Amino acid sequence: MDGVRFAALIVTLALSLAGCSGGAASGPQPVPASSASGPPVSFSYEALSGKPLSTETVAGRVTVIGFIATYDLHSQAEVRFLTSLGRRHTPRINVAFLVLEAQENRPLIEAFVASLGITDPVAIADADTIAGKGPFAGLHHVPSVVILDQRGREVWRHLGIVQEGELEQAVRAVEGPR
Repeated sequence: MDGVRFAALIVTLALSLAGCSGGAASGPQPVPASSASGPPVSFSYEALSGKPLSTETVAGRVTVIGFIATYDLHSQAEVRFLTSLGRRHTPRINVAFLVLEAQENRPLIEAFVASLGITDPVAIADADTIAGKGPFAGLHHVPSVVILDQRGREVWRHLGIVQEGELEQAVRAVEGPR
């Protein structure tokens, strides 16, 4: 291996490890009970399919939304975790993805979705959501996950990658006893 490729490998490894490190913002962030008893999160995006991804279209089921980006390797892993979770819980839960990238990246986003075989709804966030000012205020990190209860209220949030086991526990806690 020549020096340039070795240096590139070291830089890539260092960046990957830095992205995995948990900072103060990472980890599950349950939403306070007062917030969960409030009104549903009001959101509406157009999915790549042309259908809406909104408060109304996910109502009645626990909904898990993955916030991802095409340039982020951890987002690819999160997609796989959430897709697997959705398959295990079909038809009891909704899984959807919100890409935190500009609309002009749509061709890249469509290629990303096709290459990962995502069949769940995928929408592109608006500028306010990308900036962390939209309906999911403060959330502009990728990957991240939000869980909404059956009434559309945010009850769980995780900044950074979250693995299947923790996702499973969070969804079961929101679903309650069956």
